[in-house]
Amino acid sequence: MAATPASASVETLDLDPAFALHRGGKLEVRSAVPVRDADDLSLAYTPGVARVCTAIADTPALVNDYTWVSRVVAVVSDGTAVLGLGDIGPSAAMPVMEGKALLFKEFANVDAVPICLDCTDVDDLVETVVRLAPSFGGINLEDISAPRCFEIEARLRDLLDIPVFHDDQHGTAIVVLAALQNAARLTGRPLGDLRAVVAGAGASGVAVTRILLEAGIGDIAVSDSKGLIYEGREGLNPVKEALAGDTNRAGRTGSTEEALAGADVFVGLSGSTVSEQAIASMAAGSIVFALSNPTPEVHPEVAAKHAAVVATGRSDFPNQINNVLAFPGVFRGALDVRAANITENMKVAAADALAGVVGDDLAPTYVIPSPFDERVAPAVAAAVAAQARADGVARA
Repeated sequence: MAATPASASVETLDLDPAFALHRGGKLEVRSAVPVRDADDLSLAYTPGVARVCTAIADTPALVNDYTWVSRVVAVVSDGTAVLGLGDIGPSAAMPVMEGKALLFKEFANVDAVPICLDCTDVDDLVETVVRLAPSFGGINLEDISAPRCFEIEARLRDLLDIPVFHDDQHGTAIVVLAALQNAARLTGRPLGDLRAVVAGAGASGVAVTRILLEAGIGDIAVSDSKGLIYEGREGLNPVKEALAGDTNRAGRTGSTEEALAGADVFVGLSGSTVSEQAIASMAAGSIVFALSNPTPEVHPEVAAKHAAVVATGRSDFPNQINNVLAFPGVFRGALDVRAANITENMKVAAADALAGVVGDDLAPTYVIPSPFDERVAPAVAAAVAAQARADGVARA
């Protein structure tokens, strides 16, 4: 296309199939009940609606039975960390949030509403979401920059009695854990025998590390742009300080590539590059998840020369680590039992269920199912719902 999106006409932009698909947005609202005559109108709106309103005013929990609240998720972003595009603002983030809502519906029949907020201050964002929350059964936070995203999620979890889930953190973590469980099974080792290196201490890197610790990984070290995180390293923010206390038991210092020597697992979530020599220095039967998109930390064909299992974030290579494998089923399960929150156990249960879908078909190029496998969302939803009951957070 000769013209750029900034200068092109709508007609010119529509020659691009991506623009053509997005024209008019990707969502609409449809009625769930008919309004065919005056009787229908009197029930759907006044005067019949008043009886429902009065009942809810007397017994607030009835809002879950007589409105859409208990089955609708708000997809909330401030546009500060959108895909690989960065801080592009709320308006430019809307196509992504619409897409997220579309995936909720398509993969788990969960209704979702995209909400892009024109505020980035943590206090303002938290207050705004709290004020919006009575209209929704769950909050999916999306594309909010780190380290703000950690505080925002934590505060909202404390303030609200509905599930709050930052997908950039926990969706990625669930799918990584599922894939790693199967990769470890394929190579004949328990997670507790594996030493892992995670490149990237942003939202996804921290969450992946936390869920792997929860699942019993043998040892794990995390690196940021300044090298490995370890106790006593200067300049760490509170999130990284906490991470330093819980990881890197060997006290390794230096670079990501230095830490990979003899390591069993590499998880790349940083956008950086890792040399073939570093991958070759890993232990026999190594597992490489090069997840930066669109350019993995190491080309998967290069990694495959040295690793037993390779995964990426891309759809054009085997073993795609895609959040759509997690978040629709997680919210479906949480909403089905009206969970008060999403516990760590529920996330691990989701990963276990996702790994289980692969079953006996496990192979080096199949450690995680396809996003289009129709078994995925029901399996994840059932596991999440069951764990919510076991954890005592289910209310239905």
